[in-house]
Amino acid sequence: MDAYSRAVIGAVEAVGPAVVKIDVDRGGGSGVVFTPDGFILTNSHVVHGAATLKAILPDGRSMRADLVGQDADTDLAVIRVTDAGGGGLPWATLGDSRAVRPGQVAIAIGNPYGFHHSVTAGVISALGRSLRSRSGRLMDDIIQTDASLNPGNSGGPLVTTQGKVIGINTAMILPAQGLCFAIASNTARFVAARLMRDGCIRRSYIGVAGQNVPIPRALARAHKIAVSSGVLVVSVEPASPAAAAGLREGDIILAFAGDAISAIDDLHRQLSEDRIGKPSAVAVLRARERRQMTIVPAESRQL
Repeated sequence: MDAYSRAVIGAVEAVGPAVVKIDVDRGGGSGVVFTPDGFILTNSHVVHGAATLKAILPDGRSMRADLVGQDADTDLAVIRVTDAGGGGLPWATLGDSRAVRPGQVAIAIGNPYGFHHSVTAGVISALGRSLRSRSGRLMDDIIQTDASLNPGNSGGPLVTTQGKVIGINTAMILPAQGLCFAIASNTARFVAARLMRDGCIRRSYIGVAGQNVPIPRALARAHKIAVSSGVLVVSVEPASPAAAAGLREGDIILAFAGDAISAIDDLHRQLSEDRIGKPSAVAVLRARERRQMTIVPAESRQL
């Protein structure tokens, strides 16, 4: 065998035993055991709304799984199995996705279309991509690969030739070929730790629906606005932090907590856990006049 084949085989032998098929009452996907006591990483969209969960190991063992927590904004979830049938559980190690380089060999393991424990290999195509989650938020630090993914691969690991998990496979673009994406392992490690601790990811919200709009040049010059676009407030949720602060439909948000807001994704990035309950200055355009107000973000309700 050549060196490439040996490297891929070694990675599959190291990580493959920890890759599970996840059966739910309306479909399924893949997951990877990442702790010796039965915690499994997968995608939120694989387990969301499932009444029952079952994890099947490559050796044929089938175990009931319980949902620990999920986060639709990063499309990650943690489930746990507690009955290993007396055989113990194989588990994989999360690697450092910051050390990954384009062109590096990447191996995907999962259960596409129910074909148990399938392996595909390719390279890392790009790093730091952004991808829209099903919740509408933008996921950052996404790994692009040409290792083939299909329905059923979701939640399975993307692996290096050293047998380290560097991503959790999440999506492909159809009908394009070779455009597949994984959530970086460093993101997965952070989210998994919070889900195991709290059962959810805490984020803040202000209670507006918005859309990106351009700001006319003359208006930007008159008000010394550094951005060429902002977020138009389309609606304000009653009794929300935005309503309490006096934000209105038609306002254009220009800045939040001192940082320029040129798109809805800039606003989403600001609404993190550390903003909960913290008064934050918001700059808006209202009827061609610039105004300043203070808003106190509240904790976001989970899906």
